[in-house]
Amino acid sequence: MQIQNTSPSEQQGPEGLLWADRWLAKAEDLFDLIAAIAISILMGLGVVQVLGRQLFDSQLDGYIDMVELLMATFVFMGIAYCQRLDGHVRMDLFVRLMKGRMRWVVEFITTFIPLFLIGILIYFSWEHFVRSYESGDSTIDMEYPFWPSKLVVPISFVLLFLRLLIQSIGYWRLVLHPNATPVVVPLVYSEEEQALQQIEASKKGDKNG
Repeated sequence: MQIQNTSPSEQQGPEGLLWADRWLAKAEDLFDLIAAIAISILMGLGVVQVLGRQLFDSQLDGYIDMVELLMATFVFMGIAYCQRLDGHVRMDLFVRLMKGRMRWVVEFITTFIPLFLIGILIYFSWEHFVRSYESGDSTIDMEYPFWPSKLVVPISFVLLFLRLLIQSIGYWRLVLHPNATPVVVPLVYSEEEQALQQIEASKKGDKNG
């Protein structure tokens, strides 16, 4: 399991790296909030759609169109936030077994390589947005413009690219200095370490209570 060791404001390390992490975290939190609002709106529209069909035998005009437009918002706008918390599914069995510099080398490689893939996706998703904007692409039913939804994708990928870049720098710092305190990178804890952390947190909670 991956856990972010501290919040960006609590970490101690290179000031420039922490400054970039703090400002990027603010953008990620905002994007994640917008994604959550989009999900709430979609759920509300779904309730209206179902109740309208069941109680009044009528449906919400443009419901499918609005689902199509909102889908990109809640699918893509939270990916950088999730990357920061290391919430994406990955295999960490072998990473847990590694120690010292070798562990940070593996983490750096597996974080740095996706930068190229995300860079390609940024380019092609931007091109897709431009084509949609110039051609006046719209939904089939209500003919809502599609380009705002498609613009969300490259913007979200840019945010993810920056997060991966910051984490790559953080891991490279640990490759050069394996004994340094990890900052701006998620950490992998074993089950025993997680249990100890939960015990310590419980003790602190009891003292504060």
